[in-house]
Amino acid sequence: MDQDVVYKAQILPLARDPLHHMTTYLLCRNNLLRTGIAQLLAGSHFALSGDASAGVPDLSATDANPPTLILICESLSPEGYGELIRELKERCPGARLVLLADHLEPQAIGHLIEAGLNGLCSTGMSQETMLKALELVMLGETFLPASVGFALLSQVAAQKPKLIVISGNPALEASRFSDRETQILRLLTTGASNKLIARELGLAEATVKVHIKAILRKARAENRTQAAMWATQFLALAENSPEAELAG
Repeated sequence: MDQDVVYKAQILPLARDPLHHMTTYLLCRNNLLRTGIAQLLAGSHFALSGDASAGVPDLSATDANPPTLILICESLSPEGYGELIRELKERCPGARLVLLADHLEPQAIGHLIEAGLNGLCSTGMSQETMLKALELVMLGETFLPASVGFALLSQVAAQKPKLIVISGNPALEASRFSDRETQILRLLTTGASNKLIARELGLAEATVKVHIKAILRKARAENRTQAAMWATQFLALAENSPEAELAG
């Protein structure tokens, strides 16, 4: 009977908690910042594992189930952040990546999300807010501060991207793209990099770049993000079209 009480009071709640003991790495070469962040995380689900202060951790033996959390707190350029994020995603595709930074332009943040970033936290966040943000990321959500979200929406509204208008017959739009281009469009909607797309489809990275140029031209999109936004709508309409239903 005592064992039943212990199980229900202690073990069962832990088993129901999907965020218990998340493997967490911190990329931060500033010892002062590293110490402060470690104190913020102490006693939470996200106690730090290993020492990644010198650079990218060795993720070769990392178990992606549950996923690993990697916190990035480095002073890099937007391009430097993008390269680091793509490298981490390639080495550990299932990892969740969160950047601790301030003063990034909305356009740069959009490119980082496209590269695979899962969350952005301000260094001025309270401990409780940051932990809740990290929990959301580990549950599969993308977290951005409200101010950043509003800035991104304002930027998108100001740009008014010239996306192709989908006709009343999605089958006509489908004919614009080859089967390979459609496969790449689907992967673009997931935020996959050129290298990941090449690996997934068994292509050379240079070949993927050629296909993406053709996709941008056919979709009348200025960049990968616009193409992915267009593809999300196009693919849904194409799959639900009468022609697709008859073919199925």
